[in-house]
Amino acid sequence: MKNNSRLLSLNGLVVIFASLFFSLLSFSSSASSRVIQDEQGQFEIATTPQRIVVLEFSFVDALAAVGVSPVGVADDNDASRVIPAVRELIQPWKSVGMRSQPSLEAIAVLKPDLIIADAERHRTVYQDLQRIAPTLLLKSRGETYQENLKSALKIGIAVDRQSEMEQRIQQHQQAMADFKSHFSLKETIQFAVVSDKGMWLHSPASYAGGVLTALGIASPLVASTEKAYLPTSFELLLKTNPDWLLLGAYSHPNIVDDWQKNSLFNALTSEKKKQLIEVSPELWSLNRGMLAAEQIARNLEQILDRS
Repeated sequence: MKNNSRLLSLNGLVVIFASLFFSLLSFSSSASSRVIQDEQGQFEIATTPQRIVVLEFSFVDALAAVGVSPVGVADDNDASRVIPAVRELIQPWKSVGMRSQPSLEAIAVLKPDLIIADAERHRTVYQDLQRIAPTLLLKSRGETYQENLKSALKIGIAVDRQSEMEQRIQQHQQAMADFKSHFSLKETIQFAVVSDKGMWLHSPASYAGGVLTALGIASPLVASTEKAYLPTSFELLLKTNPDWLLLGAYSHPNIVDDWQKNSLFNALTSEKKKQLIEVSPELWSLNRGMLAAEQIARNLEQILDRS
């Protein structure tokens, strides 16, 4: 009987300790739950996602900044559109098609446990994405430089790397401050993208324009604007007349080739001073993110050092 009593007591203790153990597990799981305010409302996640699909380049940059590799990327079916500084930090991924229209089937095949989508491009397929996996809806297209940093922090929280992302953002801000201290430029710099269809000036409200502002570079735009991208005529370019004109060309030939035939083109300060420079549109326009911004600063430093 005594042995039976002891056995019952031991069994009771096992039950108590097991209950306490599972209670602690439950509490730990609850404590790891994170709530993020995204463009759809409140996004809640309680796990650490392992299979992430991202539908914009800036989201790849944010993941790479904290050493997280996505399994799928909407890379426009061309991995080289992601800048080398980002590709070097992550593992190869499967393409899920175009950013403008990613393949839902290709996404589903990857069995993601988190999808990060763009609020502008992907809102119409948001419900379809949600049926595949929890979907974080953030700004990417048209977001400013400062908004991009806020989105990066939200991504850090979503992938359970908040402290790492906070440290990386601080490191980035210090790096940008260091670059800014190197630039004592009094001249204006304007970045624009060009194709055979036209030219678009990127204002301080754009991502690239915000990076230039963060680096202490003055904008040549004669009036402030809330528009990120300004469709530009030859007359507007003459009126803007930047000291430096950095062109991200999406096609060759492009509209600048036509404008150069106009005798007034030689009146542009950037042309007279040989300060019309072609730069990578992938770096300056497409990718966006901390790694991209730091590469833009390095690229600008190289350009100015050559002058």
